Amino acid sequence: MTNGMKGVLAMLAVCTTWGLSGIYYAQVTHLPPLEVLAHRTIWSFLFFAIVIAFTGRGDKVREAASSPRTLGLLTVSALLISTNWFGFIFAIHSGRAMEASLGYYIFPLVTVVLGYLVFGERFGPWQGFGIALATGAVLTLTLGLGVAPWISLLLAGTFGGYGLVKKVLTVGPVTSTFLEVALLMPLALGYVAFGPGVAHLDAHDWALLAMSGIITGGPLVGFAYAATRLHYATLGLTQYLNPTLQFAVAAFLFNEPFTRWHAIAFPMIWTALALYSLGVLRQDRRARKLAMA
Repeated sequence: MTNGMKGVLAMLAVCTTWGLSGIYYAQVTHLPPLEVLAHRTIWSFLFFAIVIAFTGRGDKVREAASSPRTLGLLTVSALLISTNWFGFIFAIHSGRAMEASLGYYIFPLVTVVLGYLVFGERFGPWQGFGIALATGAVLTLTLGLGVAPWISLLLAGTFGGYGLVKKVLTVGPVTSTFLEVALLMPLALGYVAFGPGVAHLDAHDWALLAMSGIITGGPLVGFAYAATRLHYATLGLTQYLNPTLQFAVAAFLFNEPFTRWHAIAFPMIWTALALYSLGVLRQDRRARKLAMA
């Protein structure tokens, strides 16, 4: 099996896990979202601590932790990703999984806008039209439903910001994520100790909460594996499987309402992503031709 095929299979497994994770979080809706978030942080820390020890990345962790600039950036990324995690958990708890899926559909277009604003990156006309169409979809939902899709915007914005910080970090994804959850550990432990405690949790709860570490950490390790074996365009396009599965879970498993406004907005988003993907594929093709010249 080629490295490219291994990368594709890894990304399919990663995106399937992300896309179906709503089913898992629906099993812990009897616990407050903040409590689930705290345990997700704690168990993710334990998962990555084992990975760091097993792969011998201790020196890289110490090197990254010794840099004030790196620690500052990791603090920002930790706050962004924890907000993103909370937003998704809250969406499942409040019966708004479909809105969460919309957020992850919007995310790639948010990264284009952030790249333009922060790094001065240019985008082609296809991508520009895609961004305009996605903006129209958000406005359609806002006007049609009488309220902005705040969860969608929160998830897209925080994940876009998280990717932005990761772009300027020189630390690998496994090491950086371990340090992020390590920075969040005092907050998570403090919340559990001085808040709900653990006496109310039964064996089933403990098993479910412990799984959050694997569900969080496993896909990130798989993503890092795939990223070294796939072209950027392929890596980006396979990620659309995640919100597509989230949408399917929300519509067919959770039976969330799909209004006429959703019926207008979602095709607009899908068209926007198709245009965006066309632009990415063209850029990738030009880059390959230049590399071969």
